[in-house]
Amino acid sequence: MLTVMIPAYQPDEALVDLTDELWSYGCRMIVVDDGSGASYEPVFRQIKDICTVLTHPENKGKGAAIKTALTYIQQELPEEDLIGVMDADGQHLPEDMMRLFAYAGAHRKTMVLGVRQVGKDMPLRSRLGNQITRTVFQLVSGVKVSDTQTGLRAFDSELIPQLLAIDGVRYEYEMNVLIALAKGGFPIEEVPIHTIYRDQENSTSHFRAVRDSLRIYRDIFKFTLSSLSSFLLDYLLFSLLMLILPHTAIPVLAANVLARCVSAFYNYSMNCRFVFHTKKTFNTAVNYFELALGILLMNNLILGLLVEKLHMVVYPAKLCTELFLFLISWLIQNCVIFRKQKDIPHEGSGAQACGSIPAAEPSEDRAGKQDHSSRSRRFHFFRYRHKAVMVHPATKAAMPMTT
Repeated sequence: MLTVMIPAYQPDEALVDLTDELWSYGCRMIVVDDGSGASYEPVFRQIKDICTVLTHPENKGKGAAIKTALTYIQQELPEEDLIGVMDADGQHLPEDMMRLFAYAGAHRKTMVLGVRQVGKDMPLRSRLGNQITRTVFQLVSGVKVSDTQTGLRAFDSELIPQLLAIDGVRYEYEMNVLIALAKGGFPIEEVPIHTIYRDQENSTSHFRAVRDSLRIYRDIFKFTLSSLSSFLLDYLLFSLLMLILPHTAIPVLAANVLARCVSAFYNYSMNCRFVFHTKKTFNTAVNYFELALGILLMNNLILGLLVEKLHMVVYPAKLCTELFLFLISWLIQNCVIFRKQKDIPHEGSGAQACGSIPAAEPSEDRAGKQDHSSRSRRFHFFRYRHKAVMVHPATKAAMPMTT
């Protein structure tokens, strides 16, 4: 079964055209009216005959709309297999959605992204935002994604519990999904797509550049603030101890060890509670303190070399040492120790992040009884790379074909 979720906030006729095209491909559609208001009811009335429309009484955000649709699927449509997400503004082509479905069907428990070509045809604010976000995302997650802001995605239903457990209700949710899946060891794959922009300002997007960017980067910066505050605590304790101890090798070593032990415990606690949102476990504790011991040994070796051999003043020597080891420690924690410790429930956990489903208005459509008219009975063919795939609306199954 192929199901497309469409979060919609104050949509225009592009949503009607989009749902008509998806219907012709035999897709089930779940549209979430995210508090658009009474003046937009005519648009939603036009699509109720072929879509399930769920309604938020007030605007809650794109992330909340996606979670509402996912909860509906989990509770009412447990037989669903492949699920896609599309924007309501007509910037994505249904045939590209079909290509993502074909790839997702062959790669289970994988988030498949429809990636746009980041070039001169992309509006400036989208291009700049994408370049900054994908660079920061790669530094944080260790995973390279060429289009972190794409709204066209596909995955199989086995990922629903994981996706419902991820924080975020607005645009930051989509970035949080990528970070959480990368940390959880789930594959993130890409399929090239076409993208249509109505103008060079991308005026149909409801993305608010400053506010929504702050939400996105706020969640990313959690990964670095813990390490930075630990570094400041370590440096402060070391400096206070050196005010009362002589600046010779043994006292410097003792002050460094004590400051490092205190800051290491603080850093581990912060990472578990606020950064990776995981409980303190024996395995992560052992791995973390093994790293801390290695960092401590390197810290003393480097600091001793700078002070004793290169005759640097102890304070700038400590600062240089900490800055270097800060990067080493952060990379190892982020990419190794906590990589698969992200507290995302796996299948069968029944986790739900958004509670009950908002008022829904299902119609006698493809969400329930199917009206396989002549236009929806035809076969549809599409190609991904050199493989042809056939989708039959009656079965919603994607079947590879030899060419």
